[in-house]
Amino acid sequence: MWGDLDSLGIVFYPRYYEWIDACGHLFFDAIHLNLGELWVERKLLFGLVETSCRYVRPGRYDDRIRITTRIRELGLKTVLLEHDIRHAKDNERMVLGLEKRICMDVTRPRELKGVPIPDDIRAIFQKAMA
Repeated sequence: MWGDLDSLGIVFYPRYYEWIDACGHLFFDAIHLNLGELWVERKLLFGLVETSCRYVRPGRYDDRIRITTRIRELGLKTVLLEHDIRHAKDNERMVLGLEKRICMDVTRPRELKGVPIPDDIRAIFQKAMA
């Protein structure tokens, strides 16, 4: 949309981070791990510890895009999500975004700490990777 563009008429780079964050949340929902429910019911949160984007092709006004999210790596406490942003018309990559999220115990919000991903959640991640 027009408001997503910078003065050169290309997508302003922070917009990609907004879209990537939204897709991360949608990915968790799609594999039946709603982040809000994990927080309330289990006092767990998958917080961001690292993000990056590699820009390959600029987005322009009225471009249609497709974002595919997958798990690239699964660690003891972390999950690395890859977001492949492509132009819908020709399928050319525009941006490759990464989000590293850490499983945190949020029982005491002033003393956040990373914890191993619980076995049941790990199994869900592993199934999503297959």
